[in-house]
Amino acid sequence: MKYLDIPKVTFGIIVLNGEPFTRYCLRALYPFAHEIIVVEGACEAAAAIATPDGHSTDETLEVLYRFKAEDDPDNKIHIVVRDGFWSEKDEQSQAYAERATGDYLWQVDIDEFYKPEDMQTILELLSKDPQITAVSFKQIAFWGGFDYLVDSWYLRRGINIFHRIFKWKPDYQYVNHRPPTVKDSRGQNLRDLRWIDGNELAKQGIVLYHYSLLFPKQVIEKCEYYGSAAWAKRHQAQKWAQEVFLELRHPYRVHNVYDYPGWLERFVGTHPPQIEALRTDIKAGRLNVHMRPIADIECLLKSPTYWLRREMLKFWEPWELQLKPWKNRFSRLLRDPVGSATSLRRKAIIFFNKNAPS
Repeated sequence: MKYLDIPKVTFGIIVLNGEPFTRYCLRALYPFAHEIIVVEGACEAAAAIATPDGHSTDETLEVLYRFKAEDDPDNKIHIVVRDGFWSEKDEQSQAYAERATGDYLWQVDIDEFYKPEDMQTILELLSKDPQITAVSFKQIAFWGGFDYLVDSWYLRRGINIFHRIFKWKPDYQYVNHRPPTVKDSRGQNLRDLRWIDGNELAKQGIVLYHYSLLFPKQVIEKCEYYGSAAWAKRHQAQKWAQEVFLELRHPYRVHNVYDYPGWLERFVGTHPPQIEALRTDIKAGRLNVHMRPIADIECLLKSPTYWLRREMLKFWEPWELQLKPWKNRFSRLLRDPVGSATSLRRKAIIFFNKNAPS
């Protein structure tokens, strides 16, 4: 399919152990790409799931080079590697940003997909309104199978909005990977200028399809990384992978940021075409991918009790957020009543001194 009248887009990907998604992700992006820059390898915190010289332990690198040799007629694919580890994902993202020659930089994880018609709509929007400086998307995250979604209080509090598209010029700077942040030549955050919010796009049915918690191998490796990454503060991540993802012992803590309540829902809709191609290849045996059994998920989703408790969690989430400051104050009062009373008295004195008649 040929797509016309779209701006030049550089897709930037950092990937470690991206199989089986790699070729399907590249195929999905290729028709829309001016170029696709893939930075393969591990940052230092991911050393446990990488080779000694900092590369993928699966066939990701081989698949990348094969795709470049066999499926890149327009020479759009650029593969960036190094012998050794990257300091952090900031450095990896900066590696594709500094090589970008497109008018826009679109960051993509290897397990993220969009529907082609949605990508076309976004690129037409950018073409019509060149003042747009950044675009974010609301994600829907798949869990344990292609027919199941995960949601949680954590996601509902803004974390399900992924910053992905940035206007790009040679003197712009990719600053941070968490969250993705690009600044213009005057040091302005592009999201502080003309930003399209993911919630706005979601109302039009445009979302990011995130297959982040789909396969056991994928989840186990991610949790090993999160468990050792200082920034993540998820020291029980590997325990969560075993007890929740594999065994479903705690059905209300199913998101991998397990400090918050979470739940599963059935996916109603259609997948992007390249995900359907991936599913077909798995079913046909062309890909050797271990899938998680789904009998326990099905049993859970058919349970009226689970449905009721899930709906109660959804209902209670905004109220808990509103009451959280009061809950924290009450907890402090119980822990240290004398100190809390002294602090309250000090604040009262300051207030009355400021508002006393002169």
